Amino acid sequence: MIKMVVTDIDGTIYLPETGITDNVKNCLRNLCDNGIKVAIATGRTYSSAKTVADKIGIKCPLICYQGGLVNSYEGEILDVKYLDGKIAREIISDFRKRNIHLNVYVEDKLYVENDDKYIKDYIGDKGIDYFKVDSFDELDFSKLNKLLAIQYVTNFIDSLISELREKYPEIYVVKSFDYFCEIANKEATKGNAVKFLCKKYGITTEEVMAIGDQNNDIEMIETAGVGVAMGNGTGEIKEKSDYITDSVRNDGFVKAVDKFVWGK
Repeated sequence: MIKMVVTDIDGTIYLPETGITDNVKNCLRNLCDNGIKVAIATGRTYSSAKTVADKIGIKCPLICYQGGLVNSYEGEILDVKYLDGKIAREIISDFRKRNIHLNVYVEDKLYVENDDKYIKDYIGDKGIDYFKVDSFDELDFSKLNKLLAIQYVTNFIDSLISELREKYPEIYVVKSFDYFCEIANKEATKGNAVKFLCKKYGITTEEVMAIGDQNNDIEMIETAGVGVAMGNGTGEIKEKSDYITDSVRNDGFVKAVDKFVWGK
């Protein structure tokens, strides 16, 4: 029996052009109303994830930064794993020389050195504030959530991830979209966040359904008793999933919930 549903946001329940459909909102509210725990898992900041929860109309735990931060809906920090500042500064120095755009997240705030197309595109309609600094060197990295590299070059992110994993095996590096490379604490995964919530709620991972569409969701769907990949998901996540549902455009999330939670 499924007692908790953990869902990714972008590409799973949300698209920029369509937002979150009423069908998906009603499905999530119905889960909560019937005693099924819900958690949102995303690479986004807490404030952005909370905005999504507000649009849906639910109050649930928010797994942010791929699992680097688990907050209550109200903002209480339940679990946090920071990225090592020394390694981050090495990566930043290297990326500057190579003109790789970086978003830097410190204490749930987003900082950039360049107020350019990359950050404008990234923000979109996510409802995220950001702060421009002359240099990341002026920031205190004692509470560094993550780094996000963005580069609009085909296959560049895959090669960058391979490079970083070889050079820094002690950190977590993963692709969240075709042009996004996420860099975080080694333990900052959605899978570990699911385990944390299971322990908090006294349920087993076998009683969890997790659903996502990108490679940063793989740990989460492998951890859950039922791991679902979206029809629009990557080939890698589909290979790791227990089930492939319909696409986000066709409310694949709702169809997966109907099948595994309600047994329809």
